[in-house]
Amino acid sequence: MPGFLTVQIPLLNPNEPDALLAAVHVSEGQAVQKGDLLCTLETTKSTAEVEAEASGYLRGLRLQAGQTVKAGEIFAFITPSPSGELPESGANQNAPGDGEALPHGLRITQPALALARRSQLDLNQLPTGPLVTESMVRTALEDSARAAGPSMALPLVPFDPMAIIVYGGGGHGKAVIDLLRRLGIYHIVGIIDDGLAVNTQVMGVQVLGGSELLPQLASQGVRLAANAVGGIGSVAVRVKIFHKLGEAGFSCPALVHPSAVIEPSAQLSAGVHIFPLAYVGSEARLEFGVIVNTRAIVSHECHIEAYANLSPGAILAGQVRVGAGALVGMGATVNLQVTIGRLARIGNGATVKSDVPENGIVRAGGIWPS
Repeated sequence: MPGFLTVQIPLLNPNEPDALLAAVHVSEGQAVQKGDLLCTLETTKSTAEVEAEASGYLRGLRLQAGQTVKAGEIFAFITPSPSGELPESGANQNAPGDGEALPHGLRITQPALALARRSQLDLNQLPTGPLVTESMVRTALEDSARAAGPSMALPLVPFDPMAIIVYGGGGHGKAVIDLLRRLGIYHIVGIIDDGLAVNTQVMGVQVLGGSELLPQLASQGVRLAANAVGGIGSVAVRVKIFHKLGEAGFSCPALVHPSAVIEPSAQLSAGVHIFPLAYVGSEARLEFGVIVNTRAIVSHECHIEAYANLSPGAILAGQVRVGAGALVGMGATVNLQVTIGRLARIGNGATVKSDVPENGIVRAGGIWPS
């Protein structure tokens, strides 16, 4: 069946092949666009979202939310039409519209294949037999970089476990630089920004170049990154930066300003940024990539899902749930036990008294429900 795409469970952690399928965001037969969220995976160390690598129809859905799944397991297929015969196995098939056949015997996950092709890696360098994962592709890229010798684009960086890059040199990037400096435990190697000129400086930190430098930096031993793209206009931009960093082998530590107060029972995932004078209450749970800005309050037992952004001065009462990618504006207040839906936007100064649906909008200064 030409043109179909196999969606497989990626390997999130080389030491942890199993993951929890925390959420399934699509249904059988649904039309999807490239970049749409398909499912959310959780391991003991990280949370990740799997996106569609191409547009088409989601078919042959094999897994359900709540299941424990293994890396390489088939989640579903993306096909060019909503009907027709489905393949029995997709490990050796080409991506849609891709005329380049895979080497004989190569079994590779779709995220690993996408990474290999973006990086122009010769697929013949990959082993046949075992299922090739993103981690294996990154290892092959590092081997190729070492074999090619040091690049003249960047100086070699001595290994430093606290070396970190800042991705994004805009306003949020400046706040992140100050946060890192205040912590005093990280060594900022430089800024990665696809829109700033190389060798310019932001607050005394050199702009190294764009995302094409990530594999080289990783091969030199830099393993930490701070995603400083706020994503106010489109959270999808911030999410894609996290994916780029993950594919290149970077980890994103949680960064908490020393003046913030975090109760001992609160749970913070990787990639979380908490800024000055913020408060996170008892048994609150913050998922991957959440931003809690200056003086924001997250009260007891709140659950803030991945990539959500709480603006300066936002106040959440107890047991509030904020959906993935949602934005709560400056000075907004959210009442007890309210749920803010995924990708919802709460305007500055708004008061929210009851649940806001997915993609819902509460206007600045407004009262919800009106």
